[in-house]
Amino acid sequence: MRSDTASLPAKNSWFEVLRVFLRLGLTSFGGPVAHLGYFRREFVLRREWLSEDAYSDLVGLCQFLPGPASSQVGFSIGLMRAGFPGALAAWTGFTLPSAILLALFGFWAHALTGAAGQGLLHGLKLVAVAIVAQAVWGMARNLCPDKPRAGIAVAAALVILFSATPLAQVAVIALGALAGLWLCRASPVTVSGHAVFPVSRRVGALALTAFFLLLFILPVLRDATGVSAIALFNAFYRSGALVFGGGHVVLPLLRSAFVTPGWVSDNSFLAGYGAAQAVPGPLFTFAAYLGAVARPAPHGLAGAALGLAGIFLPGLLVLIGVLPFWHVLRARPAAQAAMRGVNAAVVGLLGAALYNPVWTSAVKTPGDFGVALLGFALLTVWKAPPLLVVAVSALGGVVLAMA
Repeated sequence: MRSDTASLPAKNSWFEVLRVFLRLGLTSFGGPVAHLGYFRREFVLRREWLSEDAYSDLVGLCQFLPGPASSQVGFSIGLMRAGFPGALAAWTGFTLPSAILLALFGFWAHALTGAAGQGLLHGLKLVAVAIVAQAVWGMARNLCPDKPRAGIAVAAALVILFSATPLAQVAVIALGALAGLWLCRASPVTVSGHAVFPVSRRVGALALTAFFLLLFILPVLRDATGVSAIALFNAFYRSGALVFGGGHVVLPLLRSAFVTPGWVSDNSFLAGYGAAQAVPGPLFTFAAYLGAVARPAPHGLAGAALGLAGIFLPGLLVLIGVLPFWHVLRARPAAQAAMRGVNAAVVGLLGAALYNPVWTSAVKTPGDFGVALLGFALLTVWKAPPLLVVAVSALGGVVLAMA
C-alpha cells in the first residue's frame, strides 16, 4: 500500500514543483473550485503525490481557514513535496502568470473584443464546468461511499445553495465535522496514507503570532505614519485575513477597501474584475491589478508586488501555523470521524459550486452544454490532458459565438 508520507526531498525537487505548478498557473482556468479539480487530477490521479483521503483532508482544512483556499492547497502540496522551497515554488508557479497578466491588463484590455474574443472568454468558462464536474464525480465516489456521508454531502450542498452569506461555507465545514463525530465513528481508524508536512510546532506558533500581530499592528502603523504604502498593504492584508472561502468572496472586501476611499474608480475595479475571470490561476491575483492602478503610491510593478504580498501573506501564515498541530490532531479516532464528515461536506460544497457560480455563469444555451459535456467526456472517458480540454473548449466558445 502506498504511503503519502513524503521521503526526504530529492535535490532540486523544488524545481519539479515549480515546473508543474507553472504549467497549472498557465492553464488552470475557472476559479478556485475548478483549481481544486485541476489539483486533484494532477497530484492525486496522475502523479500520486498524495491519496484521495489526504487531498480531501487538506481541502477541508483550507476551506475552513481564512485566505485563498486553492492557493493554500497548492502551497501545502509544494511544502509536502520539497519543504519550504517547494512551497514557495508552488505559490510562485501558480500565482505569477495571472498576476503578470492582470498587472499588464491596462495595456491590452482591448485586445479581446468582438464576437471571437468574447467567445474565447466564454469557452474558458466552460472549461470550469467540465473540470468541476469531474472533481465532484470522482470525490463523491471515494469520499461518500455510504448513506451517512452521502447525506452529509447532500445537506451541505443544500445549505450552500440556499444561503446568501459567505460564512455558510465555514458553518457547513463545522457542521460536517459534528455530523461525522455522530455518524461516522463506525468506520475503521487509519493511521497511514496521509500527508506529513515538514513544519515544526515552533515554526507554526511563530507563524500564528505573526498573523495576529500584523492584523492588529498594521492599522496602528497606518494611522501613526500616514505612509500610503502601509495603508495599501494593510488594506490588502485585512482583505486576505478576514475572508473565508477565498475566490469571489474577497471581492466585496476589496471593493470596500479601494473604491470607497477613492483609490480606484468603480469602473476600473469592475474592468479588473472582468479580466480576473478570464485569466488562469488564483482570483486573489486581482490584487496585482489593484496595486498597479491604485492612486496612492507605490504604483505599477511595485504596487502589484505589494498587493500580492499583502493579500496572500495572511492565508499562508495561518496555514503554516495550523499544519503542525493538525497532523497530531487528525491522528485521533474522534478527529478522523470528524474529518470523514468534513470530507463529505467538501463534496457537497463542490457540488453546490458546480451549479453556482460555475454552471449558472457559463451554460446558457444547448451549445454551451454540448461544449461542457464534450470537455467532461474528454476528461473522464478519454483521460485527455486538461490543456487539450482548455483548447477544445476555447475553440468551441469561438465557434458558438461566430455561428
